[in-house]
Amino acid sequence: MKTKFLITILLTALVCSGKIQAQGQVSAVKHESSIDVRINGNFFTTYIFSDTEKYPFFYPVNGPSGASVTSMRNSPYPHHSSLFFGCDEVNGGNYWQEGLERGQIISLRAEIKENNGQQVVIENECIWTRKGASAPVKDLRRITISAPSEGIYQIDFDITLQMLQDVEIRKTNHSLFSARMDPALAVINGGTMINAEGQTTEDGTWGKASPWMDYYGQRGDQTEGLAIMQHPSNIWYPSKWFTRDYGFFSPTPMYWPENGESREFEKGENIKLHYRVLVHSGDHESADIADRFEDYQSENKQ
Repeated sequence: MKTKFLITILLTALVCSGKIQAQGQVSAVKHESSIDVRINGNFFTTYIFSDTEKYPFFYPVNGPSGASVTSMRNSPYPHHSSLFFGCDEVNGGNYWQEGLERGQIISLRAEIKENNGQQVVIENECIWTRKGASAPVKDLRRITISAPSEGIYQIDFDITLQMLQDVEIRKTNHSLFSARMDPALAVINGGTMINAEGQTTEDGTWGKASPWMDYYGQRGDQTEGLAIMQHPSNIWYPSKWFTRDYGFFSPTPMYWPENGESREFEKGENIKLHYRVLVHSGDHESADIADRFEDYQSENKQ
């Protein structure tokens, strides 16, 4: 009894001191073309995979305040849909900008694989299709959503790109995993964009290779934002970033191919990419983004 009492006292002290933080309860419900995710009973995000959309994406992506840290199709450049994965210049197709006839990433299958309270795991299989052309790519996405500590919501986005034919991706800034922030959090409205090296704003971060980047700002009396991390197992790690002070940021390897023109992949080749998104309260220091990246990079990714 005395030992149990001492353990209880120790754990209570650790919780109060912030050394141990309670993990949030996560749950999901699937609808016809979307999956809603809640954290501690509060709505967090919807993963949308409707065949009327250009590609699957997350929207909204609510921060701890309850407001979305991302935006949908704001000017300028309204082809950004919140938090998403896509690519332009793929064998002549465009799987990024407006116009479904130019190319579209269609969900073939979307399932909730785990829904156990600690995390939600979504598996989504997609085909890249364009009228009058053979599909160049199929992808398999494994999305794991959790709330590892108070004020931190986490999305792990693991994707395997399967080349269904020889694929050429011409040099393009419209490529791969990306986020469009809510205007209230943008640099042009007083927000902060900062990378792992401490460089800030579009002038300081554009075209710079960095393992992670955080974007946050203040709404009312609260500061919150969204960080994107690249796992070291990614083949282009660390990718250079395409950044904009109006609220867009993306690790974009297709804009800096080694030959200056394109990247090429053979039929049957599989490209595996891993990203972690942290939606957080506070700035990059109070959210411990650098330390959380250290934890992420130590994880084994297959």
